[in-house]
Order: sequence, then C-alpha cells, then structure tokens
Amino acid sequence: MTAPDGPELRRVIWVLSTTVITSYGVLYYAFAVLSSSIVDDTGWSAVELTAAFSAGQIVSGVVGVVLGRRLDLYGPRVIMTAGSAMSVLGMLMISAAQTYAWFFGAWLVTGIGMAGVLYPPAFAALTHWGGSRRVAALTTLTLVAGLASTIFAPLTAGLEAATDWRTTYVVLALVLGVVTIPLHWRGLDLPWAPAATASDGGGEPGGEARTQPFLILLFTSTMAAFVVYAVVINLVPLLIERGLSATEAAIGLGIGGLGQVAGRLGYARLAANTSAVSRAAIVIAAISATTAMLAVTPAEAWILFVVSVLVGVSRGLFTLVQATAISDRWGTSRYGHLSGILSAPMLLAAAIAPFAGAVLATWTGGQRNAFLVMSAIALLATVSAFGTSTRLVAAPRGHLPTDSREA
Repeated sequence: MTAPDGPELRRVIWVLSTTVITSYGVLYYAFAVLSSSIVDDTGWSAVELTAAFSAGQIVSGVVGVVLGRRLDLYGPRVIMTAGSAMSVLGMLMISAAQTYAWFFGAWLVTGIGMAGVLYPPAFAALTHWGGSRRVAALTTLTLVAGLASTIFAPLTAGLEAATDWRTTYVVLALVLGVVTIPLHWRGLDLPWAPAATASDGGGEPGGEARTQPFLILLFTSTMAAFVVYAVVINLVPLLIERGLSATEAAIGLGIGGLGQVAGRLGYARLAANTSAVSRAAIVIAAISATTAMLAVTPAEAWILFVVSVLVGVSRGLFTLVQATAISDRWGTSRYGHLSGILSAPMLLAAAIAPFAGAVLATWTGGQRNAFLVMSAIALLATVSAFGTSTRLVAAPRGHLPTDSREA
C-alpha cells in the first residue's frame, strides 16, 4: 500500500491534532486544576485522589500493550473511536461519584479509554501513514497538543469558578465526545496495511523487545518520563512554596505549554544534526538541568516563569524523542506493538509520579529538595541513554533511513 497523498495525510494530522489536544486537556490537565476543589467538596484526601488518577494511568499502560498489537493489524479507527466513547463514560462516572470507591472505579474505566485516545495510538497512526514524512507529521501533532495545558487549564478553571467540579467534568465530557468520536470514526478511515505485510520488518515478531538496547531504552525512557510528569504535577506546589501566589503558579504551569511548542518547532533541526542516541542524551540532560533550575534560581516570578518555559521546551523535545525512538532504531513495521511495550512503563511512571513527587517532598523536607532529587534521576537517565545504540540497516524506500551513526 502506498502512503496517503498530501491532502489525505494533512487531513489525518488535523484530525489527530484536534482529538489529542482535546483528550489531554480533558483527561489529564483538568484533574490538575480540579483536584483541590474535589478534596474540599468530598473530604477525600489529596493522596486518595492521586491514587485513583494514578490507577487510571496504570490501566492505560497495561491496556496500551494489548492495543499496540491491534493497531499494527487493524489500524486506529475503531480503537480510537471506542477509546473516545469509553473516556466520555469514565468522565461522566467521575462527575457522579458520591463515594470514593465509585470515584476510584471511574478512573479505572477512564484509564481504558485513555489507552485509545492519547499519544501512543496517534503516534502509531502517523508513523504508519506518514512514511518518509512521519517526523513532520509527528512534529505537527505534538506542536498542537503541546497547547493542551495552555488552553484547558484556564478553561477548566473558568468552568469550575462558574459552576462546580462535577458540572465542569460533565461539560468537559460532552466536549470530548462531540469533538473526538465523530473525528476518529470519519477522519481515520484510510486503508491500513497490516504489520504482517509491511516490508520494513523481519524476523521474529516482537523480538526487538528482548534485545539489550531495547531494555536499556525502557529504563532510560521510564526514568525520564517519571521526572517529566512529576515536574508537571508538582510544579504548582513548588512555585507556591517558592513564594508565588496560586494564580501566578497556575500561570507558570500554563506557559510551560508555550515552551513545549517552541521545543517541538526546533526538533527537526536537532534531528537533522544528531543521532537518535545523542539526541536522547541531549534532551534528557536538558530535563535534568531545567528541573534543578526550578529549585535553585532566585525566587522572582519572572525568573521562575522563564525557567518554566525552558522546562516546557525540554518536555516538548522529549515527546518527539520518544515518538521516534522505535522507528529510528527498528523501523516502522511493528511500531504499534513495540511502542505499546515502551509506553507501558512510561505510563506507569507517569501514574506514580504525582504520588511519588509528594512523597519525595515529604521525605526531603520540601519541593525544592524533591526537584533536586528528580534532577539527579534524569541525569542517571542521560547516562543510560548512551546504551540504547543499536546496529541498524537502511530503511526501504518509502521510509526515512535509520540512523547509521548509531552503529
């Protein structure tokens, strides 16, 4: 099967950009905004809330491994449409929760939906359909999705101020359903060549996942993802601890989205001048450095805002490093399967990051010390990134060549 032509690929990019930014805004960033109101209204502790949210992330990671195989075989249309419907159901269940058990179960349902609507299935779709244009397609998607916090954090706060957290979740669930369900069903209907017939793979299916470079990549990606997500969730508490008001801290979180966009705009140039291994090491080192800067720079609002933007830049670059990690090393034929395996521990890390970040702050005496520990973890991941090199052969026609500088 030939790759989609320009208009078809642009349509898919537009569809996925729209649905992914909506999905992240509703399913991820809304919780960060509403959690304090939920605690105040229900009496459930912040730890209980983050445990439920984290459980949903864990479910998403486990389900994502299974969905990766299905994506390789059947494509994203049905999977992402069903993920949208399940996510809407989960959000409505969350809004109706009167007991903590119901609230916890609702996040498990939501986690199933998340596996079908966030980055992993969208990356698989664009990697498959994008062919030699996949990096540009992935960059466009992540540029748009990087604005999820910038758009949905203030939108969620405004809705909550005008109503309450339950009504806000109902409204956001309706937005999610109206936007993503029809777009996934009608916009992802291009022909799909199953992985078994793709020409750029070979050997035992999934055998790459048992190689040393892949296992080191798992470790590296998981450690870096833990730091990235822990910083996002704990950024507002850190900024408040450093003397900013709650409003200023929310602004600091939101402008990180602008940094993500800036980082992703520069990814193509970085990719053209680095190997996959050195690129990963550079970006994760930047994550380490900017995380430490949040803890040690002078506690002036404008300085912390600048650092927040730099944190966003490194986070934006990391998203694209991960989106291309599989195809840069092992080609595209089993991207969904391998990406699902790679994403699962990363999602687990993202799931435990809110809780672990809070625990680190308690153990170390504050958010500033916790951020220094997280910086050290990212530095360890930087070193391990050099172990992800693998001998690669040139990709077949119709795909980007693999990076022979890694051999």
